[in-house]
Amino acid sequence: MSAHTWIPFRNDEDRERHAARVAVYLRDGGLVAHPTETVYGLGCALRPDALARLAWLKRRGAPRPFLLLVRDARDAPGLEWTEEAERLAEAFWPGPLTLVLRVTGGNYPPEVTGEGGTVAIRASPHPAVRAVLRELGEPITSTSANLPGEPPASTAEDVGAVLEALAPGEPVWILDAGPLPPSPPSTVLAVTGGRPRLLRAGAVSVDELRKVVGEIDELG
Repeated sequence: MSAHTWIPFRNDEDRERHAARVAVYLRDGGLVAHPTETVYGLGCALRPDALARLAWLKRRGAPRPFLLLVRDARDAPGLEWTEEAERLAEAFWPGPLTLVLRVTGGNYPPEVTGEGGTVAIRASPHPAVRAVLRELGEPITSTSANLPGEPPASTAEDVGAVLEALAPGEPVWILDAGPLPPSPPSTVLAVTGGRPRLLRAGAVSVDELRKVVGEIDELG
């Protein structure tokens, strides 16, 4: 018998019915598989035990931190919001732009903190994850739901197969929002002072970024 719990999150009624209980589950250290605007992800609230279990599930060590999903900047205090970062968030959030910002305070654990004291955050527009974040009132981590070397999951059924292969006995709530349309990954941009640096090309193009902040340093 599977340890995973499937929860329908396909419409407004589903989200109204289930978002609050999912938030309680996350506060208590639970793991979820959730949709985003790009692919399904695996996530948890910033609880030490949950972060350790998620890192184990993904076979991930400290050098590769998890990104954070937020509703907006207010969900992630203690980060350095430069003028460029504020303009980018205003232009592209919620949407597929991940911003890497310096930590200036707050309590960000090593599982989400990158080299040089930075955190990667994104405001997803997907209504399922936004409903959960609204009830939770704090960020959740997100990492792609996939087997090593395989593409990320785009359906809840794909997620279930991944979890059965990686950790069949690990309880995970799967938020089933239906199939996700094909989408490029989020663009990842470091905005830590000086000229913004492109870390990963994705759904938001370099030309779109330049219209907001001017010149950026592109990938090698």
